[in-house]
Amino acid sequence: MKIDSGRLDAHLEKGLQRLYVLHGDSPLLLAEAADSIRAAARRAGFLERDILTVEQGFDWNALLDASRSLSLFCSKKLVDLRIPSGKVGAEGSQALQSYCEALQPDVLTLVSMGKLDRQGMASKWFEALDRYGVAVSANSIERGELPQWISRRLARQNQQADIETLQFIADCVEGNLLAAHQEISKLGLLHPPGKISFVDAKKAVLDVARYDIFQLGEAMLAPDVARYAKILEALEGEGVAEPLVLWHLADEIRALLRVAAGMKRGLPQAQVLRDARIWGARQTLVLKASKRVGLGFLEQMLLKAAHIDQMIKGLRKGNVWDELLQLGLNFAARPKNG
Repeated sequence: MKIDSGRLDAHLEKGLQRLYVLHGDSPLLLAEAADSIRAAARRAGFLERDILTVEQGFDWNALLDASRSLSLFCSKKLVDLRIPSGKVGAEGSQALQSYCEALQPDVLTLVSMGKLDRQGMASKWFEALDRYGVAVSANSIERGELPQWISRRLARQNQQADIETLQFIADCVEGNLLAAHQEISKLGLLHPPGKISFVDAKKAVLDVARYDIFQLGEAMLAPDVARYAKILEALEGEGVAEPLVLWHLADEIRALLRVAAGMKRGLPQAQVLRDARIWGARQTLVLKASKRVGLGFLEQMLLKAAHIDQMIKGLRKGNVWDELLQLGLNFAARPKNG
C-alpha cells in the first residue's frame, strides 16, 4: 500500500498496520511522519522500542531477534529500523523479505530511509515492504503546491492568509521546507490566531529559499519571468558554475525542439514525450511550452545559447549572467507560435 505523507495522519486515525516504510527526499516530512507513527504506536500500547541502524557490517539477525524478544514488562514493541543509505545488500534483501513474511502480531515495525532511486524502488526487498505494509513517501513539495501546503500549516496554529500572502511566503521559502516550517512557526509565535496580513508576513518571514538549475528551467518554460530572474540571481550569488546553468537551459530547449518536431510530424504525444525522456509532471510544462513557441524560434534560442557558450570560453565579450537572463526573458516574451 502506498500513501503520501500528507495523508498519513488520516490513515493512522483508522488504525495501525504492522509495518510502515518511510522514504523520500524531505528530511522534515520524513521526521514528522516518523514522529506521527511513533506517537500512534505509543497510544496503541507499543511502549517498548528497539532502534536498529543499518551500517557497514550490520548483523541482520538482530532484526529478527528484535521482533521475537518481548520484555517481561511490556507485551507490545516498536522495532525502529533505519537504513540511511537506502542500500541493504543481498543478505539484507533476503532478511527483509523473510521478515515481512513472518510479521509478529505484537510488533510494529517502522523502516526509515531517504530517497530511493529507481533501482531501489524496484528491488525485491522494497516490493516486499510495500506488499506487506504501508509505504509512505515524503518528498519535497512542488512549487505549485507550496502555497496550499503553507496554508494547511498555518491552519494547524489557527491562522490563515490570503493567496497573495501565501504566494509571498512560498517565494521566500521555496526549496527549503525545514526553513519554511521554522518561518511558519515564527508567525505562530509573533501573531495571535486569525488572519496573517501581507504586511505581517513581509516583516516576519526571511528569504530563505534554496534553488537549483532544474527550478530555473521550470521557470523558463512556465514562463515566469520574475521567478526566473530571482532564481538566476540566487544561483549566481551561490557561485553555481556558468557552464552548468547554460547546459541545463540548452537541454530544456533541445527537449522542446524534439517534442515540437515530433508533434509536427503527427507522432503520438505519448511516444514523443517518451522519446524525449520527459516524465511525470514535467510533461504538462513541456507540452504547453512547445505549443506556445515555434520550431524556428527554438532554433534561434539554441544559437543564442551557443553564443553564450562562446562568451564562457572567452571567445566573445560580454556578461554571461546578463545574457542568461536575456535568454529567459526572450523565451517568456515569445508570442504563441511566432
